[in-house]
Amino acid sequence: MQAKLLIANQDADASGGRTFEVRNPMTQAMVTQAAAASVEDGARAAEAAQHAFPAWAELPPNARRQILLRCADAIEARSPEFTRAMAEETGSAASWGAFNVRLGASMLREAAAMTTQITGEVIPSDHPGCLAFSVREPVGVILGIAPWNAPVILGVRAVALPLACGNTVVLKSSELCPYTQYLLGVAFRDAGLPPGVVNVISNSSEDAAGIVSSLIAHPAIRRINFTGSTRVGRIVAELAGRQLKPVLLELGGKAPLLVLDDADLDEAVRAAAFGAFMHQGQICMSTERLVAQEPVADDFVRRLSVKAVSLKTGDPRESGTQIGSLINSQAGERVESLIQEARAKGATLVCGGARQGTIVQPTVLDRVTPEMKIYHQETFGPVVSVIRVKNDEEAIRIANDTEYGLTAAVFSRNIPRALGVARRLQTGMCHINGATVHDEAQMPFGGTKASGYGRFGGRAGIDEFTELRWMTINTESPHYPI
Repeated sequence: MQAKLLIANQDADASGGRTFEVRNPMTQAMVTQAAAASVEDGARAAEAAQHAFPAWAELPPNARRQILLRCADAIEARSPEFTRAMAEETGSAASWGAFNVRLGASMLREAAAMTTQITGEVIPSDHPGCLAFSVREPVGVILGIAPWNAPVILGVRAVALPLACGNTVVLKSSELCPYTQYLLGVAFRDAGLPPGVVNVISNSSEDAAGIVSSLIAHPAIRRINFTGSTRVGRIVAELAGRQLKPVLLELGGKAPLLVLDDADLDEAVRAAAFGAFMHQGQICMSTERLVAQEPVADDFVRRLSVKAVSLKTGDPRESGTQIGSLINSQAGERVESLIQEARAKGATLVCGGARQGTIVQPTVLDRVTPEMKIYHQETFGPVVSVIRVKNDEEAIRIANDTEYGLTAAVFSRNIPRALGVARRLQTGMCHINGATVHDEAQMPFGGTKASGYGRFGGRAGIDEFTELRWMTINTESPHYPI
């Protein structure tokens, strides 16, 4: 697979013909040769987007809508290609690839629906004959920085609503899946997106810091959205702050799922297994902590272990595989180290724990305590920690005992009780009797604390990618004091 730069709808080599390689995480076979963009290449992409901005911003909303709908169709038409590319570059199972395509297309269709929802309001003025109103207008060029773990979903999310609002985009792909995200640009081009409206650039890992900092500083770039680790998100926010440019951050998580003593345990187990083990736990919303109340903890852990060992683990390219490969061997070593350290400090290994290369068996650790690293650190692997508590107050305290605040879940048959608990959790999202992994295109998606700030999705996302302006029209001659 070859990933070119895509600038103004033209495939291009990087300056000097520089490339880098991506290897299959399981086999280490080279699967992608990608263009390694330079700072100058990034500037060319920003300038192409700036050149395309006036015409795209002036395009009537229903014309933008039709193009975005065609983009959704173009992505779905390439579903097998996306799924295959994700398996080769990131080790994901086919089910995860297909889900990425479905949700990515849904995000584009939701963005298409938003083109006529970018509204303002009339505001009463104290001045006679003054019509005052607010309008939302596109800001210019948006820099979208997308990660590898949900490369279609998060690549689309970085561009869809900005486009609907009349902005143009530079999409910086992940160094770990450049071909998958290059395919997004190809699909957009095939759908008739005008030249320069979306530009996709790839870069090698060693060039990432220079490329990102130069793009953020480029005068054409007006806003930035970044999805990725909290560590890198802090850097992006600092660089953007120096330029006084707004940034939307969706960062790490340590999602708790609370099992209250009146929960439907079968439903809680289904949600916990899906949330903890889907895509090997490499989702920002993955369930990392199971906060279980003592009266039901033993039964819940037993049922969850039965579910965990039933999941088919192995080569993601094989039919029926549910748990595939981690992104690289370093991730596998890190997850294994966290499991071993927790066991050494008293955690009980209920099931799993074995690692073979980049494949880690679905793992349940019981009786995890704050003295263990896995209690605090984002695992980003198919491992879930059980923390036992006595009552609702302790469950809330433990759930909030983290720097992260992306998503959470509460299981209880008593909805008022569950809602009371949910409202006290310090997260941007919370689901009652549902999994922590839950994403819909029209919802305000985002977190609090070290999980970032701002919201993707629906009307909330419009605020992130438009400028709110106050305007007036005087229909009578104003009175001036001088």
